[in-house]
Amino acid sequence: MILFLKLLVAHLLGDFVLQPKNWVKDKEKKKIKSIKLYAHIGVHAILLLLLLQFNSTYWSVFLLVIVSHYLVDLGKLYLQRKKNKRLFFFLDQVLHIFFLVLATYIYSPFKVSIDAILTQQNLLLFACLIFVTYTSSIIINTLISKWNPEKGNKSTEQSLANAGKYIGFLERILIFVFIAINQWAGVGFLLAAKSIFRFGDLTASKDRKLTEYVLIGTLLSFGLAILTGLVYSHYGR
Repeated sequence: MILFLKLLVAHLLGDFVLQPKNWVKDKEKKKIKSIKLYAHIGVHAILLLLLLQFNSTYWSVFLLVIVSHYLVDLGKLYLQRKKNKRLFFFLDQVLHIFFLVLATYIYSPFKVSIDAILTQQNLLLFACLIFVTYTSSIIINTLISKWNPEKGNKSTEQSLANAGKYIGFLERILIFVFIAINQWAGVGFLLAAKSIFRFGDLTASKDRKLTEYVLIGTLLSFGLAILTGLVYSHYGR
């Protein structure tokens, strides 16, 4: 774990802290001919050497991480397009982490037990996270589907696509986490913050039906998240 954390710290520093935006643009433009690409790999090499304390026993780890990082970055530069840039950002990071794990395993083999992963607590956590995101979203939409005061509302039509859906996901996950760690004050803070941003606009619009519609949805969202958090707190420990 210590070795993996050292590799991870080097990766995070090299990819996010010590890589200026102009380096990224230069790599995307010139690809394999970009000097910034090799400067970026050089930064990673220096960070790895420092964190591994120039220990020669880690030479295989060092080579695997550096070569894989170069090849993954190069593949990303040639395959990504403007439309799939976000997808390749996450794919790039997943591959980097995979090679960090692989390098750690090659140096110090470890066993992964399925039974250790599929414990009652982990399965309950997974089920709760699915419920507070997708399942709760469907339940709420079903319950309030007979009212639709937002239809034809200009301010709604100008909102971001699926913004409400993902805001609901995030708020319920945060509520679930706050309750799971027994920090109820966080739930109150979240409700107050949402009231300021959301209900302030509704009051200004003087649309009573829309206000009631949003209030019902919010209370259902908070209620389902709180209930799920209580279930996990009771049975997941």
